[in-house]
Amino acid sequence: MRTVKATAAAVTAVLGVSAAAIAAGRLASDAALKAPAGRPLPTEPRLTVHAVAAGQITLTRDLASLRPGTYGLAGDNYHAVVGPVIESAPHAVDTVVRRLERVTHGSLEPGRKAWLTPQVYIGDPKSALGLDHADVDIPGELGALPAWFLPGVRDTWVITVHGLGTTREHSMNVMEFLHHHQLPVLSLAYRGDLGAPRSPDGLGHLGETEWRDLDAAIRHAVRFGARNVIVHGWSTGAAMALHAAAHSALRDRIAGLVLDSPVLSWEATLRALAGARRTPAPLLPLAVRAAQGRTGLSGDRLGEAVDPGALRVPTLLLHGPDDEVAPWALSRRLAIRRPDLVTLHTVDDAPHNAMWNADPKGYEEALRRFLTPLM
Repeated sequence: MRTVKATAAAVTAVLGVSAAAIAAGRLASDAALKAPAGRPLPTEPRLTVHAVAAGQITLTRDLASLRPGTYGLAGDNYHAVVGPVIESAPHAVDTVVRRLERVTHGSLEPGRKAWLTPQVYIGDPKSALGLDHADVDIPGELGALPAWFLPGVRDTWVITVHGLGTTREHSMNVMEFLHHHQLPVLSLAYRGDLGAPRSPDGLGHLGETEWRDLDAAIRHAVRFGARNVIVHGWSTGAAMALHAAAHSALRDRIAGLVLDSPVLSWEATLRALAGARRTPAPLLPLAVRAAQGRTGLSGDRLGEAVDPGALRVPTLLLHGPDDEVAPWALSRRLAIRRPDLVTLHTVDDAPHNAMWNADPKGYEEALRRFLTPLM
């Protein structure tokens, strides 16, 4: 009898540990599957505003606050734009002084918490950039998808698709450049975004289902006059672009792909985001399995989309080795495997989604060279 009781207790303990591990894996998978649009990813550290002066802001010293380039600085109910580090400005050893370009919303005060974001502009193209645009609703399989349309004289359209932790406002970083080159731009909000339908399970699928909203945008563009489209995607938006190029019924209308910080392995990205939440390493495989069980994510489907042998259109990869969310090595491998179609523009000292922010001039020159023969 004692043996039976001991066995039962052991089984109960094992089941309890297993249930706890499964629950922990499920919670860890939320880092990727429930990443809210416009909120910082867990890889992005929280900073403190220490001081604000004319044209200057003092922030917590961190590898993030030392990054070169131009970034949005966001917090609860405010947004600002910060430029390069000002090395000559007096500061304490645990702080960094950057140029304060402008405060676009709310107010900056010492003591407020902040994070850097690749979204330099907020609002819409008219309020942020002075660019005329139309608000359009694109029929998608789950409902109407809001988008901004900026007209241009060319019959090749650029469709922009944001990624993890950002919104369609992110596309405004390159919108002036595209408008200057007279390219029509369709900037898409897709399932899970503000104003767009929720996915049926309320979760993000890292591009594996969201690409069908991009497919709807391609159909819309062709219906309203586009001869061809170029898809410019960031992060999971880049994964959506690859899925569309592989599976869309209108894939022959895709003339090129611009992939910024592309998620080429959803497992690697999920592990990175879960790890940034301090998930213990032994639980990371459980996070991957939990994500598969909750969403039906399949490495085979993304693998097919990023198969170098299946690539059919010119592709510009904008990526760098400091991306902690989407491994740069995978982009490099793709470029090596398909030098006939893929151009890799490497950006150093840039976090996920922020290749333009780290080097706007270099980014736009690479974009100009790539787009010119496709216009």
